[in-house]
Amino acid sequence: MVGKLPNDADALAGMHFSAATAAFQIEGARTAAGRGRSIWDDFVDAPGNVIDGSPAEPGPDSFHRFDEDIALLAGLGVDRYRFSISWTRVIPNVGTDASVNPAGLDYYDRLVDGLLAAGITPEPTLYHWDLPVALEASGGWLNRDTVHRFGDYTEVVADRLGDRVRHWYTINEPASTSLQGYALGELAPGQTLLFEALPTVHHQLLAHGIAAPILRENGAVQAAPTLNHSLILPASEAADDQAAAGLLDVIHNRLFTDPLLLGTYPDLSAFGVELPIEDGDMELISAPNEVYGFNYYNPTTVRASEGPLPFEMVPTPGAPVTGFGPMWPIRPDTMRDFLIDMARRYESALPPIIITENGASFPEPDTTDTEISDSDRIDYLRDHLGAVIEAKEAGVRIDGYTVWSLLDNFEWADGWSQRFGLVHVDMRTGTRTPKASFRWYRDLISAARS
Repeated sequence: MVGKLPNDADALAGMHFSAATAAFQIEGARTAAGRGRSIWDDFVDAPGNVIDGSPAEPGPDSFHRFDEDIALLAGLGVDRYRFSISWTRVIPNVGTDASVNPAGLDYYDRLVDGLLAAGITPEPTLYHWDLPVALEASGGWLNRDTVHRFGDYTEVVADRLGDRVRHWYTINEPASTSLQGYALGELAPGQTLLFEALPTVHHQLLAHGIAAPILRENGAVQAAPTLNHSLILPASEAADDQAAAGLLDVIHNRLFTDPLLLGTYPDLSAFGVELPIEDGDMELISAPNEVYGFNYYNPTTVRASEGPLPFEMVPTPGAPVTGFGPMWPIRPDTMRDFLIDMARRYESALPPIIITENGASFPEPDTTDTEISDSDRIDYLRDHLGAVIEAKEAGVRIDGYTVWSLLDNFEWADGWSQRFGLVHVDMRTGTRTPKASFRWYRDLISAARS
């Protein structure tokens, strides 16, 4: 056996285990089956946006090689597979033409049927950042009309797949879209609106609120967003650093969780922005969900700043780091502490938690003909699963755990420079080679079931 399992792997018994991917990152086949353009096509095509200048094509090419991916999942022994559906593969020209693309839906039909035949529960995510370009041209998530177009898209997908798919996720990581995509320009669509980006938070949460009942009307037993969280640490005991950490906690964490679970937004007066809330919105957003999708990678340390933002992110002292460097510290204890704090803060309003993403990138070769011994990733996963166990022992209900990612993929603005996969992918040929972490995770799943 490679690496060690958590000492009390039996404490994970009864949990669901999964691996995750996203359409733009793995599908390739940009022009195949009539897919339209998304904001990520525009972002990647603009020089200088992707750190290594790499395209997203062909990458893993899962559009053509999904059977290989299903075989990998079956060999891994996961219960479920979290993937995403490309909005522009389903409705290629949404915003100018509402015509549905049958060939795009056919692809997801084949994927779902293949997963079910392998005994794996499909868990599609409807939106993993790939907004159609015509909608962005009309304001994107700043425009309330995008919410209604998302509802139309949900209707189409649910009508086609709802007879077989029962577990759904709606909106993935709205914090990243709002803060990195619209506020800071680090991700698509590359806008730099700072706090003027915050209306995109409300519209994404409202899109979830509209989509979830559509999915349930089509047979869903689970319809929830997946939220990315980070425990915010002050750089010092100084009052201004403590205040800066509190402000970032509000807009990175509570701005999303409070409306979903409590039906109200936290106080945003410090940011000088009013959200575009209309009658009935909060009731839709706060309707109970079956699970809480929870993505976690690392804590964030901040100090006070007098710049355009009242906080500045700094390295976390004494923490080892992933391949992303000092801004991605490895502190599994912060995941445990965040989960415990959530349970205490929200009490009965918090549904069972599913860890919908957790993983790490480390430097690895572009090509290999042998298994990569990724011991750093094994340590990361083992220690974070240990944090899950400790949170469960403290009374937090956690029903599932998902590794990001099944495959090495196109890592957004970092291109092919970061590799998260349990499976190595040669981005030129698409060749898949399971890493040592693949065997480790397989063994953990087996041990948790024994």
